[in-house]
Amino acid sequence: MRRYLAYLIVALGFAGTAMAQDYPTKPITLIVPFAAGGTSDIIARIATEEMSQHLGQRFVVENVTGAGGSTALTRAATAAPDGYTITIGNAGVSAAVYSIIPGLRFTPESFAPIGMIAKTLPVIALKNDFPANTLAEFLAYAKQNPGKATLGHAGTGSSNYLICKLFLQAAKVDVVLIGYRGAGPALNDAFGGHVDGVCDAATSVAAGINAKRVKGLVIASKKRAEVLPDLPTAAEAGLPAFTNEGWNALFAPKGTPAPVIAKLNEALRKAVASEKVVKRFAELASFPASGEEFTPEYVKAHVDAEVKRYRELLAE
Repeated sequence: MRRYLAYLIVALGFAGTAMAQDYPTKPITLIVPFAAGGTSDIIARIATEEMSQHLGQRFVVENVTGAGGSTALTRAATAAPDGYTITIGNAGVSAAVYSIIPGLRFTPESFAPIGMIAKTLPVIALKNDFPANTLAEFLAYAKQNPGKATLGHAGTGSSNYLICKLFLQAAKVDVVLIGYRGAGPALNDAFGGHVDGVCDAATSVAAGINAKRVKGLVIASKKRAEVLPDLPTAAEAGLPAFTNEGWNALFAPKGTPAPVIAKLNEALRKAVASEKVVKRFAELASFPASGEEFTPEYVKAHVDAEVKRYRELLAE
């Protein structure tokens, strides 16, 4: 029996290696857990468009919304582990979701990390006619009018929802949070004045701020973003506790052969290092992964730490 199992392990190893040599022979589906236009969607499209050049196959992006991203993650977790279905994750759908939505059909172990793509910078922005132009003015308004101001986000469990939670925890004000089926719809409602503001990443909101469709309030980074030079950091605005960093990474279903993961990881590294992607990320106030952040081992450890971090935050 032991000899049979040894032969089986060797045979599976050879099969995985052979599969990787031919992989990919058809388009790869990338599941994005949110509506088109949000940070994860933008970063996913930029990265995979360049990855396709190195893999010789295109990526088909599918935006699967619902249940704070868990609908998409359920589909990704139960897909065939052959490298032809992958997904993009972030602090929301890959970490906080486990503390928010009960009865999930997946766990962190349901996914095989491929690698980190980029880090993002959280921003709070307000509709243009809101009666506050600075963070201090907004906090004063919120304290004088508890429960009146509203901030939109990409849905409970999303990374933008976590930005809201971190902001309110630091600011200690009573603001109503309104969930949408993605960052794009939330931002559009802020443009239209239907919600007072949004919790978002600079990646998707910077263009709106620079076009004066919304007004930036604060960016949760240690230094100002080049594309938003007039937007103060949390420390500059008087709220240093609101300093954070978002992230996006690629994942495949558990059981995807290691050689296939390695091939996807290699394509990701090359894509993110390309001049085109580096320039595009810079324009979006996000910055590419580097060094050990590309490794599946780093992503796994990072996800485990994030799961613990948000379990503690959301329990408060």
